[in-house]
Amino acid sequence: MTISVAIIGAGFAGIGSAIRLQDKGIDDFVILERDTRVGGTWRDNTYPGAACDIPSRLYSYSFAPNPDWSHTYSRSDEILAYIDDMVDSSNLRSRIRFEHTVNGLQYDAATGEWTIGFAGDRAPLRARHVIMASGPLANASFPDLRGIDDYAGQKIHSARWDHDYDFTGKKVGVIGTGASAVQIVPELVREAASVKVFQRTPGWVLPRVNTETGGIAKRVYRSVPGAQQLARELWFWGHESVALGVVWKTPLTRVVETVSMLHLRAQVKDPWLRRQLTPAYAAGCKRLLMSSDYYPALERDNCKLVTWPIARLARQGIRTVEGVEHQVDCIVFATGFDVSKAGTPFPITGLDGRVLADAWSRGAYAYRSVAVSGYPNLYFTFGPNSGPGHNSALVYMEAQIDFITGAISQTLSQGWKALDVRTDAQDRHNRDIQRRLTATTWNSGCQSWYLTEDGFNATMYPGFATQYLRELRRLDLRDFRILVHDHAGRSAREHAGQPVGAR
Repeated sequence: MTISVAIIGAGFAGIGSAIRLQDKGIDDFVILERDTRVGGTWRDNTYPGAACDIPSRLYSYSFAPNPDWSHTYSRSDEILAYIDDMVDSSNLRSRIRFEHTVNGLQYDAATGEWTIGFAGDRAPLRARHVIMASGPLANASFPDLRGIDDYAGQKIHSARWDHDYDFTGKKVGVIGTGASAVQIVPELVREAASVKVFQRTPGWVLPRVNTETGGIAKRVYRSVPGAQQLARELWFWGHESVALGVVWKTPLTRVVETVSMLHLRAQVKDPWLRRQLTPAYAAGCKRLLMSSDYYPALERDNCKLVTWPIARLARQGIRTVEGVEHQVDCIVFATGFDVSKAGTPFPITGLDGRVLADAWSRGAYAYRSVAVSGYPNLYFTFGPNSGPGHNSALVYMEAQIDFITGAISQTLSQGWKALDVRTDAQDRHNRDIQRRLTATTWNSGCQSWYLTEDGFNATMYPGFATQYLRELRRLDLRDFRILVHDHAGRSAREHAGQPVGAR
């Protein structure tokens, strides 16, 4: 039996895709989830202080508004509850196949179907369309440090938190000073005897004012849907304006840096510590950090910032290059994820036996982030060059979902065998993307997780969110090969297409 659509991943992207398929009258789909519950990165990231650094009105879907957000910026448990609520309100739970770990995709050109393989002894599944909704922040990544297996103490990754470990009275080392670390460190200094934070590169930190949403505001949002939409629009345009200071280096970049430096000066009194925490690159080149309690935590008596590079891990602690061994009971790795900027999370085989990992070996690319030539009816959410540096990822993801589900709906309603992106359209799009990226802060010289080792940017979108939404508003069939069955249903021929609305 072949199903119409298989969605890989039950996080934000997977659940959103399922809802929009239902909105288009498509019910023949399943969601394949490797874990035992939904939530994706918000299921995995339950470390102390875990929260979103985008306002909740904006970090949610416009088609699934939530009037009951408790604060401006929600914590991970509340975001996870929001995802659970979408699943239940849309009756999706029966469509999710938990503990189904996909280990391969293979396209059959004769039938126009994808065969989906699973780890273990589960039987393969066949689907006409596949939505890769597993997301870029799915696989926790430990750093490549010498001696990491020699360390005899407790090792905890921020995305695999050990809630049974008691930090009371312990000496803790934190490796990393990114978005997770600035949330974890303030929580640890309240419990641990001592905390040493090992910094490779300081980040630009902006204040984060997290106000509680009162009962009256919630009642207004619940009874007047337009009020919540207006709040969302205001947050959207506020964040959209930030692009002028962080996507490109402009006079407004200096404004962002000045706000960050004033924040640093107001919260850190020690001049030497301020110097250690001052970045030497343009704001926006790395991810901006949002915190109003990270700097005060570093000034606590039981906290110390270590800026000497790490040489290796030893049996009892962390050894830095100047020869000092910092003995700790536990090391917290706030080192992020294994983001697939090159290669794929599992083998994907398309037309004529081509393997996507080979094509992406020097950096991932796609047509408008969502499709790759030679892989018919395979779609990506949060695919190559769809990362925002200034706005909500959910805004970009919603546009991708509407484009993808629109393409699937069009294919099914017309009885086509498949849609396959034309190579020339894909190449034209990516030449434009890489040309525009040369003018952005991300390609200005600093090292970040946005880039491959040789400096190729397969991650970020070089423009405003409004530009991205405009690009995905229409499904231009002239950019695709439309494959249709012959009369016997055994093979396919190409059919000319015209642009149509994607929604």
